Amino acid sequence: MSEIDLVLRSTRVVTPRGTRAATVTVRDGKIAAVLPHDAPAPAGARVEDFGDDALLPGLVDTHVHVNDPGRTEWEGFWTATRAAAAGGITTLVDMPLNSLPPTTTEANLHTKREVARSKAHIDVGFWGGAVPGNVKDLRPLYDAGVFGFKCFLSPSGVDEFPQLDQEQLAAALGEIAGFGGLLIVHAEDPGHLAAAPQPHGPKYADFLASRPRASENDAIAGLIALARRLGARVHVLHLSSSDALPLIAAARAEGVRITVETCPHFLTLTAEEIPDGATEFKCCPPIREAANQDALWQGLADGTIDCVVSDHSPSTADLKTPDFGDAWGGISSLQLGLPAIWTAARERGHTLQDVARWMATAPAALVGLYGKGVIEPGRDADFAVLDPEATFTVDPAGLQHRNKITAYAGRTLHGVVRSTWLRGRRINDGGTLAEPSGELLDRQP
Repeated sequence: MSEIDLVLRSTRVVTPRGTRAATVTVRDGKIAAVLPHDAPAPAGARVEDFGDDALLPGLVDTHVHVNDPGRTEWEGFWTATRAAAAGGITTLVDMPLNSLPPTTTEANLHTKREVARSKAHIDVGFWGGAVPGNVKDLRPLYDAGVFGFKCFLSPSGVDEFPQLDQEQLAAALGEIAGFGGLLIVHAEDPGHLAAAPQPHGPKYADFLASRPRASENDAIAGLIALARRLGARVHVLHLSSSDALPLIAAARAEGVRITVETCPHFLTLTAEEIPDGATEFKCCPPIREAANQDALWQGLADGTIDCVVSDHSPSTADLKTPDFGDAWGGISSLQLGLPAIWTAARERGHTLQDVARWMATAPAALVGLYGKGVIEPGRDADFAVLDPEATFTVDPAGLQHRNKITAYAGRTLHGVVRSTWLRGRRINDGGTLAEPSGELLDRQP
């Protein structure tokens, strides 16, 4: 066995058993041990002492639209993974749509992997897509290493990734359940959306009215019923409506295999504060009222919501017109998710251990990346070093995103990412990014 090659010290190491002063030793890119803070460093090992800066597990973001290839003017693997590294994220899983081609066949997956291979600053995995007519492609995609399959129950916003109707959803989910896969679902009911007033113009209130809570609630209720009938495993994407939380909790209590995520923008931004014409805040489902946000935080606290991931969905500036009916729906937050969530979490009495569980441990578990998301022996030596007390004001020009558009512009946030480490190698040093060293990940059997 090779010798310990790296020693990391902090008075605040965030582990599953609490945050404490500790020394973390690394051998060949893996965590070897978590020792007392004053443990002597082995001879020849490089020592990094972070003082009172917190050492967190590297974040795992399972909901990122990289848009590469095909729409790289929107983002791309080079810029997305740099932004992730700057924000303390060491692993992301790329969504199957907004790229051309979408990840709906094994051949398209190989195309995407070849594009990503030389551009990944962090580790990257891939979701497959479930669309009308590709049931036959789902098992080959799964065997080729995707982590699961995404579908929409309402229009996706891009023609090459159509939504599933109820018959198609049942066929896809039945196939996926047959080989033990996971279906992740954009759950908005198209009937409710069609019946709602259609959005137009600059008023955020009009846009909010066009995406009613009932659309999410009923879509989730239908998904629960289908998962129960088929014995399938499902995951609700970007939960916005807190009204659905009792449905999810009750389903889980009776044994339905359902998990759920929410996003930084739903937990930190409110409908009441969005100016008219500010379409950098537009996303689907939408940012809702402050009372709804409070209930989402309660869902996190009681464990009904499993994880917090970005749903980073960027676009070029010209697509963010001041008209909420026409503007592209998506919020760019890949680099800012950790400080945004920590700023709100600390005000609500939550700890860094909670944040690590929501943004690293639970997303890693969702996709079966059991080498990620926790600081303990045997895991990958992936870390985010955070100064929890330091603040900064968001300047879009300082973001690594290809397009410098963010709903957080001008906000003062707590938590500065000092460095990011991937398998024991520093890939972000105070905003200076190393050359790409990320690996392309396959689903683990």
